[in-house]
Amino acid sequence: MPQSDQAELVAQAVFAALADPTRRGILAELAARGPATATDLAARLPISRQAIAKHLDLLSDAGLVRAEPGERRRIRYRLQTGPVAVVQSFLAALARDWDGCLDALRDHLEHNGGNE
Repeated sequence: MPQSDQAELVAQAVFAALADPTRRGILAELAARGPATATDLAARLPISRQAIAKHLDLLSDAGLVRAEPGERRRIRYRLQTGPVAVVQSFLAALARDWDGCLDALRDHLEHNGGNE
């Protein structure tokens, strides 16, 4: 699969995962406090451990978290930044495209004094 197709698949998965405010909250919690179990996250967020586990599965599928073995067979989840970097590149390219169009519009308006 070409690299651009792979990047598109990663971006799709990340945007789908980030579309849900609960998943964004889980990621923010992991970013702020570091690795945690589903039980730890359920104690900090207004959602059940079972719901947290389902969200963590989706975040894991998107590559945004990694499950790692912890103490007493508990699974800890760690934030992964690789997929975010792919999305940042996508957004930066999109911004460059828009910036070019907006710059051209500004130049046109300034050159024509806003009058046609």
